[in-house]
Amino acid sequence: MDTLLIIINLVVFAALIGSLFFLNKKHIKFSYRVLIGLGIGLVFGAMLQLIYGTDSQVITNTTDWISMIGNGFVRLLQMIVMPLIFISILAAFAKMDVKERFLKSGIKIIVILLGTTAIAATIGIISASAFNLDASSINLGDAENDRALSIEETASSVEDSTLPQQIVELLPANPFLDFTGDRATSTIAVVIFAVFLGFSLVRLLRKKPDSGESVRNGILNINDWVMELVKIILRLTPYGILAIMTTTVATSDFSAVVDLGLFVIASYAALIAMYIVHLIILSVTGLNPVQYIKKSSEALLFAFTSRSSAGTLPLNIQTQTTRLGVPASVANFSGSFGLSIGQNGCAGIYPAMLGIMIAPAAGVEVNAQFIITLIAVTVIASLGIAGVGGGATFAAIIVLSTMNLPVALAAVLISVEPLIDMGRTAVNVSGSMVAGTVTSKTDGTLDKELYNQKEFDELTADA
Repeated sequence: MDTLLIIINLVVFAALIGSLFFLNKKHIKFSYRVLIGLGIGLVFGAMLQLIYGTDSQVITNTTDWISMIGNGFVRLLQMIVMPLIFISILAAFAKMDVKERFLKSGIKIIVILLGTTAIAATIGIISASAFNLDASSINLGDAENDRALSIEETASSVEDSTLPQQIVELLPANPFLDFTGDRATSTIAVVIFAVFLGFSLVRLLRKKPDSGESVRNGILNINDWVMELVKIILRLTPYGILAIMTTTVATSDFSAVVDLGLFVIASYAALIAMYIVHLIILSVTGLNPVQYIKKSSEALLFAFTSRSSAGTLPLNIQTQTTRLGVPASVANFSGSFGLSIGQNGCAGIYPAMLGIMIAPAAGVEVNAQFIITLIAVTVIASLGIAGVGGGATFAAIIVLSTMNLPVALAAVLISVEPLIDMGRTAVNVSGSMVAGTVTSKTDGTLDKELYNQKEFDELTADA
């Protein structure tokens, strides 16, 4: 009987996949199909749980098959992370017009990313304090205990190193090893390697123009090649989102979600507040925040549903260049660096909130010194956070271990992690787009006419 029910569930799921494919054939906008996939996944997952229950073997076997598509999509996103980051940064150097301006812009982007992360950490602290979050009041179940053991194992390697040693570990001793993602800091290592190659390209263009131009053209051609690969993966997004949301909702423990509802509310209060800060920053620099909201919404929706800052990178760059009027070099640089430096949601708000939440359970007094130290450590720990799933956990491990707080208690949020991660990823991407836009505006290179233009082209993953 169970086998028949599983087959029926999979037939229904296949029909839902077919409906999204039909919408594609009808040329429904990409962003709409992503949103529809999200909605259908929520409804179908809720129906499965309502009919069978979370602990049902039918649910387990059904979601195991459905996860082939969801987890497969996530793995494909992970596949493109390193080549995408690497070639995007090299392309930023290849597309630049003026060396001095670009160097100034690059420093400014990093300062904005780290500065907004400090603001995000402060907002996270305020939100956690306002909602009186306390990890000691939450009971750990089997899943949380298993996650706690995993976190402790990861943290053990971190705790053996001092903070200066951890910073040195960001440097790529073997960049080819880092391309495999073998180390927790592999992402920032690849970024650093690409930057050094970029500067060497600048010197080559100056000393040997013919050779430099050949290398520049090769980089731009490879960039186009990799972007075509990315588009192939992005076209699968509606189907991947449908599978991910179905599995997530069908297997979620809603009683645990209710228990942790206060943390979810506090998290989204902080994330919304940080997004408002982004809009304020744009306003202060003389840009219309309403235009930013309209033009960035599709990229942020993709980030929200996919939970991948790296997967959103092509749409991030496309939004900046074709809608917000940011030069290609600045857009590539801010988008790429935003994947591994100063993620406002995952590396700013989240670890800071955990610090405030876990401190009472560890008997640590939350005073001014603790808060200042927590903000500083959070900003430093935001270096090298990968733009795919798991980056927030690594940031939390670094912050909690440095603050001498029990890292295992970060596992209390495992049941609501996917729900919170959606909002965190959107804020991460918004932070990188704001960094690029503000840098371009203050450098005088922003196309103001394009930024203020009311009509704009659709972002596409189907080209």
